[in-house]
Amino acid sequence: MSNDLFASKIIPVIVINDVQDAVSTAEALQAGGQSVLEITLRTPAGLESIRQLSSNSELIVGAGTVTDVDSAETAIAAGAKFLVSPGISLDIVQFAKSAGIPIIPGCVTPSEIMGALDLGLEILKFFPANVYGGISALKALAGPFPNVQFVPTGGVNADNLSQYLNLPNVKAIGGSWMATSKLIQDHQFETITQLTREAIAIVKNSELVNSNE
Repeated sequence: MSNDLFASKIIPVIVINDVQDAVSTAEALQAGGQSVLEITLRTPAGLESIRQLSSNSELIVGAGTVTDVDSAETAIAAGAKFLVSPGISLDIVQFAKSAGIPIIPGCVTPSEIMGALDLGLEILKFFPANVYGGISALKALAGPFPNVQFVPTGGVNADNLSQYLNLPNVKAIGGSWMATSKLIQDHQFETITQLTREAIAIVKNSELVNSNE
């Protein structure tokens, strides 16, 4: 699962306000070449959206904004294949591990990262990346934590995507610019597909550049 989860190097962060938009949004992302997506639990439609999309065997759907064990449990029951939390919680991590579900908790300070390592986690969300130092912070953290891989989220977009992907300690990035709430609400699904294609192209170009260095 972990290899599939990070294969595209992108995890779109999707906020669904109307569950009727869930399938169309996922299809727009798929048309652009993206099969992994994170549905946040920030809205009442989040859980049902996960439930609807989990029946699509070509998608890897995770739950984001998981802030307690109850929401982790209901998300997994709805079909979530991975969990993402804004911070790190011992209870949530232990529950996810007992359920055999990958979890990516948010960690930005050395103490939080060390706590995650104590729990056996080496792939962590770096959120909000633009607030906590972004690329320069990730470069600094690479020294004391050479085995930790990060998924920076927050302020990542097409303009700085390649810069993040060029960092050796970045496993993937999370972002919402490909399918913003406004694009979804306005049913701009063709735009979502185009933005997704552009993001995938940036990833492939970055991989090509790094392989030639």
